[in-house]
Formats: sequence, C-alpha cells, structure tokens
Amino acid sequence: MVKVAGGIPVFIPLRPTKSEGVVTSDDWKLDPAELASKFSDKTKAIIVNTPHNPTGKIFTRDELTMIADLCKKHDVVVISDEVYEWLVYKGHQHTRIATLPDMWERTVTIGSAGKTFSVTGWKLGWSIGPKDLIHALKTVHQNCTYTCPTPIQEAVAIGFERETPLIGKPECYFNELPAELEPKRKKMAKFLSEVGMVPTIPEGGYFMMADYSKLNVQMDEKSDEPKDFQFVKWLTKNKKLSAIPPSAFYSAEHKHLASNFIRFCFIKTDETLEKAEKIIKDWKATLA
Repeated sequence: MVKVAGGIPVFIPLRPTKSEGVVTSDDWKLDPAELASKFSDKTKAIIVNTPHNPTGKIFTRDELTMIADLCKKHDVVVISDEVYEWLVYKGHQHTRIATLPDMWERTVTIGSAGKTFSVTGWKLGWSIGPKDLIHALKTVHQNCTYTCPTPIQEAVAIGFERETPLIGKPECYFNELPAELEPKRKKMAKFLSEVGMVPTIPEGGYFMMADYSKLNVQMDEKSDEPKDFQFVKWLTKNKKLSAIPPSAFYSAEHKHLASNFIRFCFIKTDETLEKAEKIIKDWKATLA
C-alpha cells in the first residue's frame, strides 16, 4: 500500500535479545540508534503496532516516548495499530502513543471490532485522530470500500453500549477475556518448554512465538524456502500440529531473524489445547 501511494517502505525489526531461561515479549527490543537512522527529511509516516503481533510485546512508555520524540523532530505522522489494546495481561499496561505530549495532532489510532469482541471474521474497525488526518483517511476509505456491513456495525454498537459502563469491573468482557486467556497462555508455554522449545511469553495478544532451534529436526539447508516454513510444514505433516511461520511478517532483509521461530495461537478451547499438549508429550517420548 505504501508503494501504491508512491512511498518507499523502510523496515526496522524487533530483535530477540534472550534465548535461555524464561523469555518474554519484553526481551524483543527496538534499537533506538537503528530507528533514528531510518528517519530523514523524506520520512512522512511511521506504523507502530502495540500490543504487537506476532511477539505480544507491549511497548513501554519510555519506548513510545523515544518514537514520539523522533516523530516530532522530523514532523512525522504516526499510524498506531492498537487492535489488541484490550488483550493485556496482569502486570502490564497499554499506553496509547496519541496520549503522549504533543502527539494527538500527529497520530491516527486504529482499533478493531473483530479483535476487541473476538469475532475476527467481522472486518470492522475504526480510526481515531485529529480532524485533518481523519478527513484524509475518510477520503481514502470512501474510494476503497464499496459497502459497509450495517448489521455488523449495529451489533458492535450494541456491544460497546453494553460493555462501556462496565469498564474496570471484572464482569466487563474487555477484562474477562485476558483473564480467561492467562491460564491458556501458561499451559501452552509449559508444554512447548517440555518438548525443548523456548516460548516467548507474550505480554499481550493471543499468540506465542517459540524458538525451535534446539530440536533435532533436519532442514534442507540448500532450499530457498525459509527454515520456519519448512519446520511448520514438517510439524503439520508429521505431528498434525499447525503453526504459523513468522518470517511471513518480515521484509526480505529481516526474514533471517525469524528463521528459528514459529507462532502458535492459544485462544483455543481447553479441549483443543489438551490435544496439542498430548501431541507434544507423545513427541517428547520419542526424543527420550
């Protein structure tokens, strides 16, 4: 889309900084010097994703301030993808970059009904920002969306009418969902660790990255296909367990950073997670 608009996309990755012991999404870091080097007088906008997919990282206030300071210095607009804003686990807090000093006027914040209400088939969301940026966004939207799903819009409106007065209370769905997912997150991390993978415990979202590099699975080193794609295919075919190869999220120059990882999803029924755990335990028995 950037190229269609006549722009040049410039990529900067989060880099894993820890591979032993308990690894969390906070261990995936953004290099301040590397980020600063990407800004120039030609930089028009930056896309920020927090809580982050696929790592589950929630950018700290200090990290967001660092990004915000560069944007103000170079007069850059922020497109902030915050679709997992309510999927935040205990001990962590999501900060909107638009709430930082002098950032409202240069930020468009994107939300998702599908992620907020766990109906990801409902392709409906919203953008929040200052009048001038939203006007430009409306112009683009008007010419790329043919029809709006009115019944779904009505359903989402009802959802907000019901849940907004409950915000901050245990019975609010926005609070219930992460509470329901925490034990699932713990369960998945445990059985992935048992087979020899090193899971990244996410601070937010419902995905879990896992480093599989310690497993004795042979890859075709001569193949042009990334190793994570090869491993996912092997895992699906031989163990009947599906995952996502995260290098699909990376630009060509950074795909190597994800070659030793795969991404699992734990927003599943307990029955499905138990089946996955059995597959892992049976696999572990063959490795003994």
